[in-house]
Amino acid sequence: MPSPTRTITTRDVRRYVDEHVFAPNGGQRVGIELEWVTRAVSPNALPSPDELRSLLEGTLPGSSRITFEPGGQLELSGPAHAGTAAATTAMAADTAVARSALAARGVDLVGIGLDPTGPRARVTDEPRYAAMEAYFDAHWPMGRTMMRNTAAVQVNVDLGDFSAVDLRWQRAHDLAPVLAAAFANSPFDASGAPSGWRSTRLAVWRGIDVRRTRPAARPGTSAPTAWTGYALEAPVMFVRADAHRCTVPSRPLPFARWIHEGHELGWPTLDDFAYHLTTLFPPVRPRGWLELRAVDALPDEWWPVAVAVSVALLDDPEAADLAARETPALRDRAADAARLGCSDPVIGRVVDRCFAAALPALARIGADERTTAAAEDYYERYVARRRCPADDLFPFTDPARLPSAT
Repeated sequence: MPSPTRTITTRDVRRYVDEHVFAPNGGQRVGIELEWVTRAVSPNALPSPDELRSLLEGTLPGSSRITFEPGGQLELSGPAHAGTAAATTAMAADTAVARSALAARGVDLVGIGLDPTGPRARVTDEPRYAAMEAYFDAHWPMGRTMMRNTAAVQVNVDLGDFSAVDLRWQRAHDLAPVLAAAFANSPFDASGAPSGWRSTRLAVWRGIDVRRTRPAARPGTSAPTAWTGYALEAPVMFVRADAHRCTVPSRPLPFARWIHEGHELGWPTLDDFAYHLTTLFPPVRPRGWLELRAVDALPDEWWPVAVAVSVALLDDPEAADLAARETPALRDRAADAARLGCSDPVIGRVVDRCFAAALPALARIGADERTTAAAEDYYERYVARRRCPADDLFPFTDPARLPSAT
């Protein structure tokens, strides 16, 4: 909560980033966060998040944390595991239990990046989400769609060794368009109309406050410096007046200005800065680890592939080096990756070469046989044919007819 007097400087913020956000751990742990669109099986009404939580709490064998997004999307956040196999096995077990328990209550879990069945109501009344909605409503109407209709697969990887943090940070950013194109799975907007994008989820993210959604990496700038600058420049979404009330600033208030000028509710503390970081949504977000956010929600058979391929292309030295030679070609093509998927010749070729590097690396990173087989099937079904899951939902037969990415 804000302080009545000035308590921190930008130097304190940088120290916080160094010590809490980018403190290298040298590990290769893997964490998975899966979001699912919850959908009532007709003619049932969709139960409230509290009802659904009561069905799941204490039942998940892999100890995933259960949360619900504003539109009722279920999120399972698994603990970090020592390797891909352990992480995917635990999350698959939790997903199976959750799916079974909710099916008994007439609820289906749908692996798609954006729910196209219509605008969803906000079903959570937390002050954070009410303030977030008010913030977006002022200038970015797509914010409601982002909050209520979208779902993603988030892959969490360790920062690695101190000497390689900056390299790993840049490589993770360069990998984001590859993952977006390869696993795009949301070709419809919230009304059910074809959007012209393979990943409409990412199109929606591009349609809201770019100051908190653009990539954070800056070539030639260290990861802590880039993230500190990003966070200081990003506007404060809301000020937490107390535990039950959040106030949206009446004019743009970059966090750096809040430090220097204050606000009618007070001056920021390091706790306020830490909270501010949770309102930033770049495709790669540092949180003491790297959170990869470019992948649309996927069906059960494919999300382990997205996890394993992501980890292989960052953690396996040979695969990571091979990918690093290809991925810089897409640094300025994130929008095209979300719009065209693998159908663009250059994007498709880069994705293909990254998969070619990742597939033999799966055994080296300890991926289980089921995930490895699924990855090989995924390559043959999609990547080799320059397709992605969105193409199963809506057949884009002529990419030249798609609307502009801008």
